[in-house]
Amino acid sequence: MGRRNLKGIMKELRIGLIGCGFMGRAHSNAYRKVNQFFDLKYRPVLAAVCARNHDHAAAFAARWGYESVETDWKQLLRRPDIDAVDICTPNQSHAPIAIAAARAGKIILCEKPLAMNAAQGRTMVQAVERARVPNMVWYNYRRVPAVTLAKRLIEEGRLGKIFHYRAKFLQDWTISPDLPQGGAGLWRLDVKAAGSGVTGDLLAHCIDTALWLNGSMDSVTAMTETFIKRRKHTLSGKVEKVGIDDACAFLARFRNGSLATFESTRYARGHKALYTFEINGEKASIAWDLHDLHRLAYFDHGDEGRLRGWRSIHVTDHGGEHPYMDKWWVPGLQIGYEHSFVHQVADFLAGLADGKPVSPTFRDALATQNVCDAVLKSARTHRWEKVAR
Repeated sequence: MGRRNLKGIMKELRIGLIGCGFMGRAHSNAYRKVNQFFDLKYRPVLAAVCARNHDHAAAFAARWGYESVETDWKQLLRRPDIDAVDICTPNQSHAPIAIAAARAGKIILCEKPLAMNAAQGRTMVQAVERARVPNMVWYNYRRVPAVTLAKRLIEEGRLGKIFHYRAKFLQDWTISPDLPQGGAGLWRLDVKAAGSGVTGDLLAHCIDTALWLNGSMDSVTAMTETFIKRRKHTLSGKVEKVGIDDACAFLARFRNGSLATFESTRYARGHKALYTFEINGEKASIAWDLHDLHRLAYFDHGDEGRLRGWRSIHVTDHGGEHPYMDKWWVPGLQIGYEHSFVHQVADFLAGLADGKPVSPTFRDALATQNVCDAVLKSARTHRWEKVAR
């Protein structure tokens, strides 16, 4: 780290990307765009992409402009020209790669969820904190401008005491019993690769956002269901038991006294990625919907009675009124999903320059992992479970 480009203006941060699927594309796009819109002291350089299939990795490198290709992540970590490692692999490999990267002194960015479970996550936190390497987990929805604005409104006390938090994340892509489990495209349905189903994949996003907006959770009670019990496994060719949860619903108590409901499923016909949350306080309420991600719904009880009602805030203004938007287009022109990753890279690079950690760090993501573990335990025990601190 610390190399300068030819103009001597920005330091280079040479990125080694491990895994080149959906998230690899999202991250690569963010690295390529960030300096075009944000004034930063660091410039990401796409130094290497790593995947087990060389041809796949080479095609990805050619499309996105990576300088080189590796097929062994251990070899990537041995390279002195790699400053930061971006882990975009299935969940079961997050821990070994991150721990080895920390020992190698690399900066680490890791896809969510942090780990297969909280115990594994703790070893990852210990590794990065012992090595004192900058680290971050890609919970990108925090960086949607409307969600960031919600955070600011809460911090300003505009909602007052929080009473309720409710969130849901609904999909429908696994309903067919003919869909297999496992392999490159369907590892999320294989418990050995994913650790859990919708809890770690979808609810983890909801939980991270909730902890960020509303503080820590105290206890949960949950139920899960696996609707299709057996599926053919892509790798073995055999019909095997399905170990992940297809649907999960849970109640939670936050430490601030508020109550919460969370729901996630991949069996909600008609929904591809419906993520919503609503927060009710003594003074006001806010609500957000991923399908209309640039709008924040806001109800203020302090408004004049005859005009009181929900308002739709179009989060596109410049001049600091709305988060991040002064970096993009003219007011009124919204941005999209991919911009949340650009914002996360921008914040991380700014923190790197200032020597400050940028949330969510591995330790922040461990808090989400603790909630996921408590949810899955409650679904087994049919009891309220405390969330580990």
